[in-house]
Amino acid sequence: MVKLYDFFIGHDAVLLEINPLVEDSTERVMCMDTKVIFDGNAAFRQPRIFAMQDWTQVDEKEREAADADLNYIALGGNIGCLVNGAGLAMATMDLLQLHGGAPANYLSVGGGATVEQVTEAFQLITSDEKVQAILVNIFGGLMRCDVIARGIILSAEDLALKVPIVARLQGTRVDDAKVLFAESGLKILACDDLDRAAATAVALAEIMRLAKDLHVDVNFQLSA
Repeated sequence: MVKLYDFFIGHDAVLLEINPLVEDSTERVMCMDTKVIFDGNAAFRQPRIFAMQDWTQVDEKEREAADADLNYIALGGNIGCLVNGAGLAMATMDLLQLHGGAPANYLSVGGGATVEQVTEAFQLITSDEKVQAILVNIFGGLMRCDVIARGIILSAEDLALKVPIVARLQGTRVDDAKVLFAESGLKILACDDLDRAAATAVALAEIMRLAKDLHVDVNFQLSA
C-alpha cells in the first residue's frame, strides 16, 4: 500500500485501480489487472509518462483539440456543442437529449479561452459532417462572453459556416457580446434561456436533416 501511495503521488495520478487483486496458494499477493489515469494538467511534470500516449488510438480531432488546449470528445449526434466547464457541458447535452436531439461532441473551452481557441473549437466541430446545428452555451465567470462572441463571429466569417448557430451566453460582459452579435450582421441566434436554446438547436438541426434527406438546399449562410 505504501508503494501504491508513493506511485500515485509521485506520478500525479488521479486514479490507480487494481482489480482483481488475488492471493495464490502460497499466500503471495498479485495484481492481475490495473488501470491508471494521470492528471493531464501535470503533463509538464511527467513528460516520460505522457510521451507514452498512443495517439493512434485517439480520434484525430481529439488530438487536434489537445494541441489547442481544448477538451474534445467525439460523439454520435448531429448538434455541435461549445461549452465551458464539464458540469455545464453535461447539463447542455442532457437538455439536448431531453428535447429529442443528440450531441455530436463534448467540447469545453475551459475558463480562459482566447479568440483563437474558440475559432479552433469551431473548426473541430464543423469538421464533423454530421453536424447540422451548433449550440454555444457559455457562462462567463473567468471567461468573458465578449471574447467568445468575437471567436464565434470570426469563425462564422472565416469558415463560411452554413449551419445555424444558437448562442446562449450569460455572465461577464454578456451585454458587450450581444452588441457584437447585433453589429456583426450575422445570423447568430442569441438566446438567454438555456432550455429554449437547447430546444431551438434541436429544431434547427431537424430542419437541416430533413432538408438534406429531401435534397433541398437550405442556405443558412451566416451573413447579413
